[in-house]
Amino acid sequence: MSILISATELEEKVASLFSAVGSSKEEATQVAANLVLANLSGHDSHGVGMAPRYVDAVLEKNLLPNARVQTRVDTGSMLGLDGQQGYGQNVGVQAMNLAFDKVREHGSCIMSLSNAHHLGRIGYFAEMAVANHWVSIHFVSVNSRPIVAPYGGADGRFGTNPCCIGIPLGIGSNTREPFVLDFATSKVAQGKMRVAHNEGRTVESGTLIDEHGNPTNNPGVVVVPQSNGLMGALLPFGQHKGFGIAVACELLGGALSGGGTWHRQGDARRAVINSMLTIVIDPVRLGTQNTFAEESLAFIDWLKSSPSAPPSEHSKASDPAGVSIAGEPERKTRADRLKNGVPIDQATWEELIKAGHLVGVKI
Repeated sequence: MSILISATELEEKVASLFSAVGSSKEEATQVAANLVLANLSGHDSHGVGMAPRYVDAVLEKNLLPNARVQTRVDTGSMLGLDGQQGYGQNVGVQAMNLAFDKVREHGSCIMSLSNAHHLGRIGYFAEMAVANHWVSIHFVSVNSRPIVAPYGGADGRFGTNPCCIGIPLGIGSNTREPFVLDFATSKVAQGKMRVAHNEGRTVESGTLIDEHGNPTNNPGVVVVPQSNGLMGALLPFGQHKGFGIAVACELLGGALSGGGTWHRQGDARRAVINSMLTIVIDPVRLGTQNTFAEESLAFIDWLKSSPSAPPSEHSKASDPAGVSIAGEPERKTRADRLKNGVPIDQATWEELIKAGHLVGVKI
């Protein structure tokens, strides 16, 4: 069972949690708005359900309110930044804006951001870039409890390590909504398992292994410790291909940024530390803007002209008819939930209420 709540009311309630644990009004509002936007976009895994974990991380002193991004290296078109354990929705935006200054000056920027608390939905940063008609590429590592098994392995060894690409489509009066590809390199995001567990659902076969390395449909194996205290693990998408991208995210987002990689056993800490390598490119400065716009639209139109595939045994009622381009489902869901309200499952709502009690706030 879910409740429906307006985005505005939900933002206010979640912001009150962050204010209660030390964030300025500006930061609390910014983080809450980012989380609610994830819910609006249909990515409840990265939405307000993360807020209780953020509160716990602040109380652990592993998430530091009102932190500012620190510049470690500035060589012109390259930036090395440190998030100083600040809210990722805050220091991540600061980092992107610093990168944008470099793009305006040099036409491109390679930016690394280490040591940020959970960055949330990485697609948000790609949306920032494409709003300026720039391309952006993001590789992200997740320094938290290892929750994804390597291809051929039987236990969790790394995080869900997202990869994201934002591409503007068209130019001038012929501008269209952008291509925004944002995905976890696990078959599904860990947060989606939390939502499924809270809703009492089982999940698709081939998604999970239990604490013994055996296949399971129970999302609880990656949400709560099992009877022996061990946890199960998510599997990478696409077998060795998804695993390869996950490793690249760990090496580029984690090692190259200076944020480090995961190579130890998990613990009970609630903090989620992300590091990210970002590349931003201005097609104008590359000298290909017109051709880029024309060819991009021609290709998208070619894809869209494909006949709709017939339903299969795995088809769902919510699946779009015909070809859908990355970013379209999020925009459609956003419009619907802004109009009709944001659904929050009962378990997540109770977790928000409990977090409020913990810090003296009524949700």
